Amino acid sequence: MTLLPGTLDLLVLRALAWEPTHGTGVGDWIRLVTGGVLTIEEGSLYPALGRLERKGWITSDWGQSERNRRARYYQLTPAGRQELRRLAAEWTRYAEAMGSVLRHGQPRPWA
Repeated sequence: MTLLPGTLDLLVLRALAWEPTHGTGVGDWIRLVTGGVLTIEEGSLYPALGRLERKGWITSDWGQSERNRRARYYQLTPAGRQELRRLAAEWTRYAEAMGSVLRHGQPRPWA
């Protein structure tokens, strides 16, 4: 499924809301919670992580993965948490409006 513009930032920030996670963990979480509908390829995920870090919304440190490999772990900054709240509110309004459009039975509600 193709992501709408701005969706990837929200997905990544939400994936990092609970605890620091490495890039593969971010992608795995997104795939898991969406039932496999959304799969983020490495070619999109890692540039997004770098972009979010440059914006100051996340930070990263090196650590050991579950497989005992060196991995970069990402976590939200206070600015990232604020941006997550803003994006979540924006997308919630958008989803509610689209849901209203799709539920409406008449093509012209004013008729």
